[in-house]
Amino acid sequence: MSLKSKVESDIKDAMRAKDQDKLRALRAVKSLILLEETSGNSTGDLSEDDELKILTKAAKQRREAAEIFHAQNREDLAAKEEAELVFIEEYMPRQLSEEEIKTKLETIIAQVGASSPADMGKVMGVATKELAGQADGKVVAGLVRSLLAK
Repeated sequence: MSLKSKVESDIKDAMRAKDQDKLRALRAVKSLILLEETSGNSTGDLSEDDELKILTKAAKQRREAAEIFHAQNREDLAAKEEAELVFIEEYMPRQLSEEEIKTKLETIIAQVGASSPADMGKVMGVATKELAGQADGKVVAGLVRSLLAK
């Protein structure tokens, strides 16, 4: 089942259950899917990679908005963003722990032959592809930086 059809089905369920947070999150995801499908560079059907990019983008938007709202002491708005984030993350692959990310990065560093911080670009290129949707880019970049600084 494609992401779009699963989201549409879950929207109906959320409407029946009168779950406003879930409904708002799913409508936002559906909107992003429709925008991507109708953009000029798309063929209409989205690949799994495209779906993952859409979900990652939506989750990142919610995280950043929640951080801003917390900084501005708008806990009510931050709570809404965090509630939506929970529902969006249900459709994403399981997020790796920091130890799992570190282990994978050590393998990638060995494959690429990186030895200094100057090789960070090589490592990040491979790591971004391999860890897509499973780890936050900021966390990966921080870990790569610390591993290469040794």
